[in-house]
Amino acid sequence: MMKLKARVMASLKIWVVIYPSITLFHYLFGEMLSAFPLYVRTLILTLVLVPWTVLVGVPLVDWVMGQLGLSTSPTQNTSDDGTRTEK
Repeated sequence: MMKLKARVMASLKIWVVIYPSITLFHYLFGEMLSAFPLYVRTLILTLVLVPWTVLVGVPLVDWVMGQLGLSTSPTQNTSDDGTRTEK
């Protein structure tokens, strides 16, 4: 089971991706989609933004965090016998 810190960090990463994505989606397509019922708009929104978030957005946030030295993944070390251990 994920530790609390890892779960909070994962939630923050998703929020950092999803909030601006939803805002931009509504800005670009909101008027065009306003003719559809709410459930159809929600379906279209999630069909676009869930794959974007999972396949592009969160990996991009992970990459940026890694470039900034803010990586949250466990560090790997090599023990004396040459096997990898997680710290």
